[in-house]
Amino acid sequence: MVVTTDIGGTDPDDFQSLVHLLLCADQLDIEGLVSSPFGPGRRKHILEVIEQYERDYAQLRRHAAAYPRPAALRAMSKQGALESPGETGIGQPSEGSRWIIRCARKADKRPLHVLVWGGIEDLAQALHDDPEILPKLRVYFIGGPNKLWSVDAYNYVEQQHPALWMIEANSTYRGWFVGGRQDGEWGNQEFVARRLAGRGALGDYFASHLKGTIKMGDSPAVGWLLKGNPADPGQPGWGGRFVRIWDGRKQVFERLTTAADEVEVFGVVEYALAAPRGFTAQHRVAVQLDNRVPTAVGFDGKTLRFRFAPRDVKVWRFRMESDHPELDGQTGEFRAVPPPPERYRLASARHPNWWCDDQDPAWAEGIHAGAKSVSQWREEFLADFARRMARCGRR
Repeated sequence: MVVTTDIGGTDPDDFQSLVHLLLCADQLDIEGLVSSPFGPGRRKHILEVIEQYERDYAQLRRHAAAYPRPAALRAMSKQGALESPGETGIGQPSEGSRWIIRCARKADKRPLHVLVWGGIEDLAQALHDDPEILPKLRVYFIGGPNKLWSVDAYNYVEQQHPALWMIEANSTYRGWFVGGRQDGEWGNQEFVARRLAGRGALGDYFASHLKGTIKMGDSPAVGWLLKGNPADPGQPGWGGRFVRIWDGRKQVFERLTTAADEVEVFGVVEYALAAPRGFTAQHRVAVQLDNRVPTAVGFDGKTLRFRFAPRDVKVWRFRMESDHPELDGQTGEFRAVPPPPERYRLASARHPNWWCDDQDPAWAEGIHAGAKSVSQWREEFLADFARRMARCGRR
């Protein structure tokens, strides 16, 4: 398996998930840890967690000789893409994308599981540079907010590599910290205080993040490999249970939209706008979604193209800034809504190996579709986590 993570970036829960991953490393054949940020996260943040692991390594080895050496983990830690690939979704090869290709090319009959905890740019680049690796890959993508930031790379993968084996968990992953048993020691804060803090360097390090509250929203990707049937996403396990993806998740507009225009939440919204008279490649144009998400804009000489991936059911607004007067200050909005049953109940023929959150209300935790397929295991996977943390001993 290879993990790509935005640890140290905009979402600090990856620190917690990496602690969990390393405690499970005696059961997993980890071949790569790639920093794939859409923010300030870097390889050094991976190394920071490995440093804590090294302090507990002797204790962990007493329980299982299969725990990898800290030096081996450092050697497989790679830096991924640092820049946005732009509207095309692909840019230049990175150390991380090359490492994914190298791992997939190994003479090993097993599939390579790629757990995407952050940006999907390095996976997209690897597929672009060596598409022959596709049959070897099994991808578990923590989508939602990561898809929001990586929409162009996601669009490239979805459009150009539809046969990819992919679990796209846009909301199911939230069951790791939402729902399930939350009373007493099973609460998100109480569990950290009672079962993790004070257990070795890793326990104290875990408790120092997010004010000692469990989030570790990327851990369902690991849970998927620990308990379940990784060959069949339709079967239950700690990482959730999924259904085949459906069509109609992408909409293309050739005009600016209003709140009357509805799009699918977690889908792709693409704008293909005719450039105004006099607009050239020398002009500047920028688009920002929700007053916080910068969006790449492509220009082919005739058309301005940009995309969004809304992660919440609400009205989303965007604004354009440009040195061309007809574009500067232009705004638009759209309403993100859940997919209708008549759509999500029909599996896509174009994406035969692509899986997504179960939209059946019976599996939702509040607004989070599919999350109950993870939260139902809460006591079991947290108890396993506590047992592993106890291997580090008391501080």
